[in-house]
Amino acid sequence: MATAVLDHRGDIIGWDAAAQDLYGYRAEDVLGTPAHRCFVPVEGPPLFAPDQPVESWGDQWALRRRDGSVVHVVLYVLRLGPAEARPTTAAWGVVSVEADQMERWATDQAMLAGLSTQSPISLTVMDEGTRVKWVNPAMENEFGFRGDDYYGLQVRRILPEGEIISSEWRGRSLEAVIEDVFRTGEPVIDLHFRSALPGDPPTHHVWSCSYFRLQDAAGRHLGVCESAFDITERYEAQRRLELLSRSSSIGTTLNGVRTCEELVDVVAPDLTDVAWVDLAESVLTGEEPAPWGESTPSRRVTGGIAAGHDGAPWGELPADGRRLALPLTAGAAGLGMVTLVRTAERTPFSDAERALAAELVAHTAVCLDNGRRYAKEHATALLFQRNLLPQELPEHTAVEIAHHYAPGQGLTGVGGDWYDVIPLSGARVGLVVGDVVGHGLHAAVTMGRLRTTVRALAALDLAPEELLGRLDDLVGQARIGIDPKEANGMDPAVGARCLYLVYDAVHGRCTVASAGHLPPVLVAPGAAAAPLEVPVGLPLGVGGLPFESAEFEIAENSLLALFTDGLVTGAEHDPEAGVAVLCRTLDECSGLPPAAVRDRIVASGLPADGHDDVALVVGRVHALAEDHMAGWRVDPDPVEVAGARAATNAQLEQWGLDVVGFAVELIVSELVTNAIRYGAPPVDLRLLRDKDRALICEVSDSRETSPHLRRARPDEEGGRGLFLVAQLADRWGTRYTREGKTIWAEVPIGADAGGLDLFGDFLSD
Repeated sequence: MATAVLDHRGDIIGWDAAAQDLYGYRAEDVLGTPAHRCFVPVEGPPLFAPDQPVESWGDQWALRRRDGSVVHVVLYVLRLGPAEARPTTAAWGVVSVEADQMERWATDQAMLAGLSTQSPISLTVMDEGTRVKWVNPAMENEFGFRGDDYYGLQVRRILPEGEIISSEWRGRSLEAVIEDVFRTGEPVIDLHFRSALPGDPPTHHVWSCSYFRLQDAAGRHLGVCESAFDITERYEAQRRLELLSRSSSIGTTLNGVRTCEELVDVVAPDLTDVAWVDLAESVLTGEEPAPWGESTPSRRVTGGIAAGHDGAPWGELPADGRRLALPLTAGAAGLGMVTLVRTAERTPFSDAERALAAELVAHTAVCLDNGRRYAKEHATALLFQRNLLPQELPEHTAVEIAHHYAPGQGLTGVGGDWYDVIPLSGARVGLVVGDVVGHGLHAAVTMGRLRTTVRALAALDLAPEELLGRLDDLVGQARIGIDPKEANGMDPAVGARCLYLVYDAVHGRCTVASAGHLPPVLVAPGAAAAPLEVPVGLPLGVGGLPFESAEFEIAENSLLALFTDGLVTGAEHDPEAGVAVLCRTLDECSGLPPAAVRDRIVASGLPADGHDDVALVVGRVHALAEDHMAGWRVDPDPVEVAGARAATNAQLEQWGLDVVGFAVELIVSELVTNAIRYGAPPVDLRLLRDKDRALICEVSDSRETSPHLRRARPDEEGGRGLFLVAQLADRWGTRYTREGKTIWAEVPIGADAGGLDLFGDFLSD
């Protein structure tokens, strides 16, 4: 404010610096001069006529500055001194305020008056020691007390249970925050403070509080002002929304118990103090749930224990709305019951909180039902998988076998990995591993189809590359008539991978072919484990290109490991790293029996992450001893059949197998005769003694035509030879080679050999 003082004549006797700034006249220039020379209106007569100052309060004037510019002011002219002073001796004070500043000041004053008397925002002024100095009526109305009752008290005395819940200031006291504002002058905005009101302990309120420092015109610090308004409803609504958004953390797995644990982790302690779930056992086993009742077999999942409670489900509680019992239902099926309990220190559940709890429980029920359906399908697929896999692998002289299968544990469930060991003719054995694309029941069924087909093709004594070619053709034919746009119509066998290995114990060699499958690992005596260099063809049903095979010499007692990618592919999906780990493991335990090697591999864990099936076959190979083999070249003359029989009998006598002599002699006679009569030279006869298991008779010639078993009519003199061979042999068949064909028959020499001797005596009689 600009201030001037006039004497009774209207001459200026006082002129302050603010007046100089406002009007542009210096004090030495105006003191003693008439006031009307400095206060010059833009229009109209002079403002102050000589000897006639007039009192005025708040009149607005447009006056000329010394430089000729115009300033709009509000003037206050008042008589100075006692009221009874004579006009000839009275002085006058003239206060000038720029009109704009005056308007802002008036607005500020009105706002302050409104805040202090009419505003719904609670205002509190605290001194440097955080003691209450002043509160507005809104604060008194909200807290239900007169400000005089709390003047001089600190906040912790008024709200002893209050706490800051804003993450930025969590853990600090409100007094510490106020002291920082007073010391630094930095305001604090939107601090959330929670406490019960002094007159209503069970009910907790949340306020949004802001703090700023108060100071006078001289810059002296007067205190800190707090503005606070109740945001309890908004805070609770936001908290409910956050809880609802956290429902996405329920059902992250298909495990029913884990899903219930995730529910109680979400609701406690924000929504409730104690929560437990009674979950029907049928949910865990995958069975169709029955209507829920007190006698329903269930499992209890407890969580969210409030501090100071032992967590045991509570019995009787006051009927004050602090306990909720919500059913877990999927349609008409009852999956369980959820119970939420609040302690006596908290308010009962509101309608909005009940609706939120019902929403979370409904979401949990959907997740549980999905998990139940998955458990049912997983159990069915696993049952199919285990039943379709070989229950017991046949013992074979050429290979000691140990095997392992583990279903996938991830959300995808059981896959289509399989393995097999197939006895073949000529002291050979076929080893198979494969992997079907996809998981679940369809993958298990597809695995069964492929495994059965491989066994049927292997019975034809096909070479590995030819077997995979036939299998690829069959899978490709299944795709005929399928619309490529209909992905659901694609045969699940398309894209399956398979590896077929044939080990020949007579020659100590193996032949391997692969349809998109990882090659096996070989550990030869005295050598490091390494994958075999096998040409890997396309997966089944994909390309239609021919498959190639590779042959390898395999030393006696070598170790072979065939496996699916689930064994070596971990979270990083790097099968090469997994194969390297497998090779190191095999190097460490290659001297152990196959079963021990298998256990060591499984126990090592490898890089596998457990989300895919694992099939593993470990075999130690053994060559057929030379003294267990005998062979002769037979001249293509029917007369030489007798010599072949004699050589056979002599060899059987040397091996101590006279008990099967008659049957073997008859088989040799028939096969050699057929080879001479219908085949082409050279004709070779070979006997293989597969230890104490079987005697194998093989007759080879260079013609590819194969004899067929038929039943001769009663009036026919011939045609019964192969029928007798089929009756005397445990197995028989034809194997094609690069040189022609081999007709073979396998005669048991163990406990079942006595029956053949009796049959021979019967024929002799």
